[in-house]
Amino acid sequence: MPRTSHPRFDLIISDNDGCLVAEDTSPMDLDSLAKLAAHNRAAQDRRDRPLLTICSGRPQPFAEAMCRLLANRTAPCIAENGVWMYNPADNAYEMDPAITPAHRAEVRDAAAWIEVEFGPRGVSQQPGKSASISLYHADTEYLKSIGPRIREEFVQRNWPLRVSMTWFYINCDLAHVSKGTGLDRLLARTGTPRERLMGIGDTMSDLPICERVSFFACPANAHEDIKKVADYVSPFAEAKGVVDIVEHACR
Repeated sequence: MPRTSHPRFDLIISDNDGCLVAEDTSPMDLDSLAKLAAHNRAAQDRRDRPLLTICSGRPQPFAEAMCRLLANRTAPCIAENGVWMYNPADNAYEMDPAITPAHRAEVRDAAAWIEVEFGPRGVSQQPGKSASISLYHADTEYLKSIGPRIREEFVQRNWPLRVSMTWFYINCDLAHVSKGTGLDRLLARTGTPRERLMGIGDTMSDLPICERVSFFACPANAHEDIKKVADYVSPFAEAKGVVDIVEHACR
């Protein structure tokens, strides 16, 4: 991949699903991910290009695996929509300190109610989440239809959870925890100023990335609403699009 002697950015923060990998069960684009890993190895060894890390809604183990796949040895990443910051430099797993045992108990109570109410109807809960809930159903339209009912129950029971829809999942996250709060922790840790940051996303849930960087880009498969705020939209989808965006940033 290309390089510049004076790179425009120090750090690229990318969403995972819909950017580096498909949100469905499609195989990973290993050729494109290998190009990004080679880019990251050069970024850390020669410091002549920005390092790529991730900000994802996926559970921490998935995010850690992606850091390894992308050869990111030094930059923290964000997982579970802000619940976790994982730092590959020292293998540290740090939950947002604003999450209390009481918050986690409320998440467990909400998960138990969802299991009773919607489990028999085929709604499953993504394993590996520590302080949030992600729901899946093979019929995406059915999943969308239960969102209002879930929001109503959360309000009635005073569970402090935010409900949002991705392409194929419903996410139920603590109201005071988000990709934005996770990124604020990451940026405080790295000390990277906004003007040296670039971001990549594909849905409106990635708007917190856009708001914290000086240049924001999307792959071709991104939602039209997030494309409207992007500085660059790649003609390529998902991981091929991220490769193109990174090359664009390094010109």
